[in-house]
Formats: sequence, C-alpha cells, structure tokens
Amino acid sequence: MNWTESLQCAIDCMETHLTQNIRPAEIAAECGYSAGHLQKGFTLVTGYTFAEYMRKRRLYQAALELKASPDRRILDVAIKYGYDSPDAFARAFRSFHGVLPRQAREPGVCITMFQPLQIHLSVQGGTAMNHTIQHIPSFELIGQVFHLSSQENSFAVIPRKWANFMSVCRTLVEENQPDSALKQAIWQSNIGEFGLCHETSDGLDYMIAGKYRGGPVPEGFELRTVPALTWAMFDCPGPVPEALQTVTSRIFTEWLPQNPDWLPDGDLSMEYYPMGDSSAPDYRSQVWIPVKNKQNCR
Repeated sequence: MNWTESLQCAIDCMETHLTQNIRPAEIAAECGYSAGHLQKGFTLVTGYTFAEYMRKRRLYQAALELKASPDRRILDVAIKYGYDSPDAFARAFRSFHGVLPRQAREPGVCITMFQPLQIHLSVQGGTAMNHTIQHIPSFELIGQVFHLSSQENSFAVIPRKWANFMSVCRTLVEENQPDSALKQAIWQSNIGEFGLCHETSDGLDYMIAGKYRGGPVPEGFELRTVPALTWAMFDCPGPVPEALQTVTSRIFTEWLPQNPDWLPDGDLSMEYYPMGDSSAPDYRSQVWIPVKNKQNCR
C-alpha cells in the first residue's frame, strides 16, 4: 500500500480497536510500515498522535452510548472504553465534552463531536523539494541523547536542547582549546554536525551528535551505530529550525504521497548541519529519511 493508504489503514485499525488496547507497533504492523515513521507522519498530517486520536474517538463514542442508553451504568461504559474507574472517566469526559457523563444524558446538552478521520492528501504550493537518494554504509555517532515522550512537542523541545548545547560550543570557540573530556569530544568528533532521531513506541530519542573518530566517551555522552541504509536527503534552505521543520512536514504530506515507489524504512531520521551561520537566510541544512524501493519489497 502507498503512503496515503497506510495513513488511512492506521485510522481503520484504530477504529476497529476502540474498545481494546492496541500498541503503535501493532497498528504499524497491520499497515506494513515502521511504527516510528507511521506515527510521525500521522501526527504531521492530522495533528494528532495515535493516543490522542483514540482518546478523542473513545470519549465521543462513550458519549453517544450514554445518550442512547439512559439506563446503562456509567461504569460499564467507562470500562468498555479503557477507563479503570468512574472518577478517571469523569475527568477525561468533562475535559473533552465540558460536562460530566451523567449530565450528557440530560435533554439539550451538547457533546463534542469527533468523527472518524478520512485521509485525502492533495498537492499544494509548487516549491521544488531538492533531494538526492543515496546508500550510506554503517557509521557510528557520539553525542548527547534526550528522550521525549509522545506528549511533548518535538518542534518546541528539540530547539531548546540545541540552544543549551550551542552555549557550550560558544565557550569552546572562545577558549580555542578544549579543557575537559566533554569539550575534547565535541572538538574531535564535530558534535553538532548531526541530529539523530529514533522514534520509539512512547516517544523518541534525539541525539545531538557527530561522527565518532575514537577516543574516550565522556560521562553523559553515548555511542550509537547507524546501520547501512538508503537515505532520501532533502535540502532545507533557510534559517534553522524553521526551514528544517517546514521541509520535514512537506516530506510526509507532499513528497511521500507523490512518490509511491519509495516507502519509509525503519525508525530513524537524521538532520545534517554543515558549518556556517544557521540563522542566515542562505544556510542549507538537510533532513535525511531512510527509504526503501517499493518494487524491492514485493
């Protein structure tokens, strides 16, 4: 199935399991994609994570059942849609609908509608997405790793992590000589050249990294191996992070639907930051997405 079909497949799968527990990996397996890229693409296209979508759909369906069956116990409906107690259900219900479950049954009380989504992607704009597709052998990275939960906004959190890291780099440049194992590693491996994103079932691990060239690994740093992969590498002209975030969104909402022969492969993505002023209008970073050719998957 192509990218657009896979997003609709994810919705259909969640709709089938509204009254059951289902993990992102199970949804992805049903659709034939990796959990990381399917979740990321789904969020960029719809604005919802898998968990948010299922929560809103369950609360809407629960409200419909309460209205349709006045004699049914609220606890039974709560348990059906994954809540362990009436209190937890009431809090979530009120947060979403603005009323308590018992109030939703009263005549004239409105509930928040949240119908199943239907995916229809269309091409917009017309700005070319300059990219190359290249196979790169396995290599090793060194850097700092941060875990972001699925509830955190990566577009907001990751730039803050970079700002903290860049303050260390500025000190290193001003002093011109590394004075600690940490700064030695930054200097030797050019840490900050790459950003590695590893999508997980509960969020993502983000690594501010450089190519490992040997030497001690300072406390707080990690080594991670990037396997041999075929990468689609997209140019991101303009200041960081706006240019990079714009291109990332376009990859999942425009490029993948327009290029059905290429499918996301695995749970990694990369950002490449060459030397230069990353706030300048002519700066060019890159986003790398691992891909596989659909013809080779048959």
